[in-house]
Amino acid sequence: MARGNVHLRGAIHVPLDKLDAMKQHLDLHTQLSRAEDGCLKFIVAPDPDTAGRFAVHEIFEDQTAFDAHQARVRDSDWGVFSAGFLRVYTSWTEE
Repeated sequence: MARGNVHLRGAIHVPLDKLDAMKQHLDLHTQLSRAEDGCLKFIVAPDPDTAGRFAVHEIFEDQTAFDAHQARVRDSDWGVFSAGFLRVYTSWTEE
């Protein structure tokens, strides 16, 4: 397993008719993500130029922490709610 911080950066595109509900889900998702072991940074912020687009920046201390985050999210309320949303991410491991 690769060692080093795992970075993820990109955007999630939320359908405009889901924005109000998204805000409710996102608050809890952010709190839970930031409380996870190995989470060093977790930011989801609205793009001021594009309605429904949110910039995402995550850093986890290693691949194990990142994988645990992904597993938790998959079956969470956030994961179910946002399952069909377009995500455009780049990830890398900083050795």
